[in-house]
Amino acid sequence: MKLTPCPCGRTTGKGQALSLDTCCGPYHANQNAPDAESLMRSRYSAFVRGDVPYLLATWHSSQRPAELTLEAGAKWLGLEIKQHHVTGAETAEVEFVARYRVGGKAVRQHERSRFVRESDGWFYVAGDVL
Repeated sequence: MKLTPCPCGRTTGKGQALSLDTCCGPYHANQNAPDAESLMRSRYSAFVRGDVPYLLATWHSSQRPAELTLEAGAKWLGLEIKQHHVTGAETAEVEFVARYRVGGKAVRQHERSRFVRESDGWFYVAGDVL
């Protein structure tokens, strides 16, 4: 049985790709992410998989859109976490670069995202494109 590598690209200490089942999969199945970086990675994996309900559920209620439509035909190519900073007792920022291709055009999304932890877990608040 071949395991599906996690789209977020997280690896073990020995450089082996983690499987979706052991990396972001549990978060998609309602387990709370332990930190903002893990939530960011799981959100990237949700974009790759087209999991709109997860993306909306992990978006802070103060900023969550009523609906979310993903770009049709997007082919996600990879995620690079540049930095993860704890900014307060219940807040953090994650700087990342996500790469994808749509309509034959390469796109590089470089963003610094803000996250907040509440009693029911971590949530994406907003991001600044860099």
